[in-house]
Amino acid sequence: MAKRPTGTHLGDRALRAGANGTDVRELQRALRKAGFSVRVDGQFGPSTVSAVKRFQKAAQLTPSGTVGRKTVAALKAAASGASADVSNGGTTARARTRGRGSRAQSLGDRVPVSKGMHGHDIRVLQDLLGNAGYDVTVDGEFGGVTFKAVEAFEGEHGRPVDGAMDADDITTLRAAAAAGPAPVAATAVNSGPTATVGSDGLAVAPAGAPPQVQQIIAAGNQIASKPYKYGGGHGKWTDSGYDCSGSVSFALHGAGLLDEALPSGSFMNWGDPGPGQWVTLYANGGHIYMVVAGLRFDTSGRSNHNTRWQTEQRSGAGYTVRHPPGL
Repeated sequence: MAKRPTGTHLGDRALRAGANGTDVRELQRALRKAGFSVRVDGQFGPSTVSAVKRFQKAAQLTPSGTVGRKTVAALKAAASGASADVSNGGTTARARTRGRGSRAQSLGDRVPVSKGMHGHDIRVLQDLLGNAGYDVTVDGEFGGVTFKAVEAFEGEHGRPVDGAMDADDITTLRAAAAAGPAPVAATAVNSGPTATVGSDGLAVAPAGAPPQVQQIIAAGNQIASKPYKYGGGHGKWTDSGYDCSGSVSFALHGAGLLDEALPSGSFMNWGDPGPGQWVTLYANGGHIYMVVAGLRFDTSGRSNHNTRWQTEQRSGAGYTVRHPPGL
């Protein structure tokens, strides 16, 4: 009986730089299905090594660039829709459903994500796009507006512009959302005295500020360094983390201005139109922040300064401007 040739299928042998064959092609196809861009040519060259290392890092494996048993198991799981269990190189029981109507729990559970999909991971995608400065509605539907926002993001961050988010796009987006839009010189919208922010990340209300402004700042200080958490602050005021609208809602609630947290889109019609003397809200369907006595209270930039209070302003283009009545 003839011996089965080595390297016929992925997993038959360890693969490393310089290898070639049908199993390398299988590896490259699996990488592409898992969302990692690579050319399918059967040659384990530098681009394939790079893609393997990125996958290994994402799967919490040693990024060696060599494809052994654990990498094959994790890669096959990711490509087929199951979650990799990096503790033993196997797969967990939790399936990552890939259908266009599936309800993945976290962004990255299925890749690429593209137009027509819906689910919780799409909400996370939209929320991150909003934090990165793109005007989207967080509705869990990957429609035309989200598609255009993704294209804009890809173009501005040197990614291939195809309107779909692969694993590398998602990594880039998370970093962009954490940093927030680049600060710009903005016209001050508050005509009252300016608050200050200390080295501890807490804001100090200026002398003479109205009681409600002092209360907004005091409430904002309570969660200033709390981590970002999608959906945080909605459903309960005391939470382990807060998203953009949950953060603003919490601060306004502290001044008795809100009875329940609102999503960012709802703030587009809340209060009075235009900037306020002390407090101004900037809202669209995907993000909200506010300026209180000259300080920006915003989840974007929190990771840079470890506080939601920012002295730098940002462009209000694409946002509806509102303010609490009387403030």
